[in-house]
Formats: sequence, C-alpha cells, structure tokens
Amino acid sequence: MVVGDHRTARGRGVERDARPADGPGPRPDVTGLAGRPVRLLWRNPRGQVRSWVPQLFARRADGTTLLADCPSDPEADGERAVKAAQAVAQACAHIGWTYQRLVPLDEAAAVNLKWLAGYRHPRNAGRLGLMPAVLQAFTRPRPLLEGAVAAGHPVQVLPVVFHALWHGHLTACLDTPLHERALVGPRDGEVSNRTGDAW
Repeated sequence: MVVGDHRTARGRGVERDARPADGPGPRPDVTGLAGRPVRLLWRNPRGQVRSWVPQLFARRADGTTLLADCPSDPEADGERAVKAAQAVAQACAHIGWTYQRLVPLDEAAAVNLKWLAGYRHPRNAGRLGLMPAVLQAFTRPRPLLEGAVAAGHPVQVLPVVFHALWHGHLTACLDTPLHERALVGPRDGEVSNRTGDAW
C-alpha cells in the first residue's frame, strides 16, 4: 500500500472508507466522523436481547452514511460478530445507510500509519519556509534521509516530512516499515515499494 491510496491510522484501519484519496489524514468528502456512535439493540429469534456498537460513523458530503467495524485480528469473526454484522447491515439498509465489516490493516501498514498520525498536528509543519523546502527536496522519489538532509537538518526536517506524508503532500510505500532508505516522493508521483535494507 502507498500513502495516498485510502488508509488512515485512526483505530485499526476502521476509517478505510472515510479516508482521503490523497493522504491518510482527513478527507474533504467526509463531513462528520464519530467513533462508537450508536448502540444497536435487537432480539434474536429466541427473543433474547442482543446489542452491538459499530466502531465508526462517517457522514459524507453527498449525504450518504457509513457505519463500519474493523476487527484488530482477521480471525476475530466469531459467531457473535458475524450475527451482529448481519443485524447491523439489515438495520443500516432499512434507513438508507451502508455498513461494512472491513479487513484489518497488515502489521507494517498499521505501525507506519500510527507513526505518521503522531505528526498530523499543524505544529509539525515546521517553521515558515520549511515545508516548501521539504516538498522541493522530494520532487522526485528519493530515500527519506537523503531528502531530509537536502531540505535541512534532519532533526528539524523529519517531523515536517512525516507531517507531509500524513496530509498527502508526499507519498511513500507503507507495506514495509518506514526507514532511512524508504523511498519518498511527490503526491502525484509513483513510489515503488523498493527500498534499501531497514536499519
């Protein structure tokens, strides 16, 4: 996966459909996002009350709504979860919403996105003039540390690079762990998952 395809680090990949096409951070077509927004109650065929709390609510700009769950483990589809997914999907269809039970992120992508999410705050955009220097340094795909050094001192520049990755101004392959030789490139550029050895 490449930063910019459709993933974010909130939760365990829950917000897959609420993610930007141009970076893992906020996406413009989502106007509202809430975690664990509602508890659904229903009776099973034996009359027992059951409940489930979907992990994500996303309201899109076009007025559509998504409720979603993403278990932390692909093997987490126990009988209770499967029955709950059926009940929630039926309730959502009844009111015109969409429900999805999503596949968890692989471990490397989840770790990378969690790391990048730590740099999403505006304070990590750096001092005035540093972001343009970072973007200029990565006008073509190049190793992370090489580009950071080209833009200034790595201690100052790396947070800005990670901020730019989170917001989709730069792109990098997230299928493997980010490291000093991971290729980073421009938003619209192709960045392969070929990298040097991890340090």
